[in-house]
Amino acid sequence: MLPSENRLRRRQDFATAVKRGRRAGRPLLVVHLNRDGTTGGPADRNSDITSPHVAEGPPSARAGFVVSKAVGPAVVRNLVKRRLRHLVRERLAMLPAGSLIVVRALPPAGAASYLDLEQDLDAALRRLLRAEPAATAPTGAGR
Repeated sequence: MLPSENRLRRRQDFATAVKRGRRAGRPLLVVHLNRDGTTGGPADRNSDITSPHVAEGPPSARAGFVVSKAVGPAVVRNLVKRRLRHLVRERLAMLPAGSLIVVRALPPAGAASYLDLEQDLDAALRRLLRAEPAATAPTGAGR
């Protein structure tokens, strides 16, 4: 089980990770990572007041999962979610503090093995963590 302080629950947090973060697509899943993790809403300014689950110290990385009905029936979707939660829990320490990650399972994930999901997740995280944020990427202005 993923600890409470490491879970994404609010729609706004999911939207922030998907819209403001970087994306890495793989055959079985798409991973969205927002390194700064701020949503810009009032909860960011008063997060220590509004949430009783916030621990002292730097904010921890938080993860959310999207597994649609296209992946399969409820039993298969829940199996995929359990596998992804377990895989992400083992990798939370390598994510920047305060980052938001959303893992979206694609339809082939329903038939994939644990090892296949692990390989795709690792490849996506490697790509996202080695890439520089878009704001510091070089532009083609020097042509």
